[in-house]
Amino acid sequence: MTSRPSVEQFLRTFHDRDPGKQSVSIREVLTPDGRTAYEAFADRVGDADRVLDLGCADGELLSVFADHGAQRLAGIDLSVNELAFARRRPELQHADLRVGRAQELPWEDESFDAVVSHMAFMLMSEPDQVAAEAARVLVPGGRFAIAVGSGGAEESAALEVFRSLALPLFRAARGQGLLPRFGDQRSRTREGLDEILGPVGFAPVTWERITIRHRSTPLAVWQDNAETFYELSVVPKDEVAELRERFLAEVEPLAVDGLVPWAMGINVAATRLVGGGA
Repeated sequence: MTSRPSVEQFLRTFHDRDPGKQSVSIREVLTPDGRTAYEAFADRVGDADRVLDLGCADGELLSVFADHGAQRLAGIDLSVNELAFARRRPELQHADLRVGRAQELPWEDESFDAVVSHMAFMLMSEPDQVAAEAARVLVPGGRFAIAVGSGGAEESAALEVFRSLALPLFRAARGQGLLPRFGDQRSRTREGLDEILGPVGFAPVTWERITIRHRSTPLAVWQDNAETFYELSVVPKDEVAELRERFLAEVEPLAVDGLVPWAMGINVAATRLVGGGA
């Protein structure tokens, strides 16, 4: 059995390999009112002049806040290559983008009006320390918004096909020590987030589901899933090729006029900093 990589080692390697990849699929998958998941998520934060993104990757979410009028944008990420991609965005020319860990933020106390983390907080180790750091850099009353995955939706037969076929491969990879143990399960539930955030001064979170939907060819649905699931990156290539063929064969009957409908959900937890922690 190989030595299991740490979460941070795994994520750094994954994102350095192909920066900007995941934001491409996010732009193509829309909410019922025609917005991306990032745009819908940003709306839950409201107006904020100074915004910090934890796990900012290629800067797509920060670009949305730039469009919303935020004047000071900052982000931290493990991946040098993702940050280099972000710095090439004209709207992020003056953003403060740093390589580092959310558990050790390099900004002064009360530097931001809002801290956000889209599908990243749930992967992080030491979430209690991340929460403490978020509280430290926020002004009193500052907002903290976290997006976590919530699985499929009623139109998600294609997604469930992928998961049912891929899960045995993912379990095998984890058993062989190829995958880290991502995050803390408390980070994925409303009650768990309150347990993490409350002791450092955050109010109980609000909890709202965003559903994103798309219609794609079976091959495009495969590609979207292949780029979304970290676990697939460590599955042997021959097994990935076999999985692809099995997936396409099972999804093909779901297509209408050559397109397969699919959907997935994102839960948004939002809160404010109301008092000092213990």
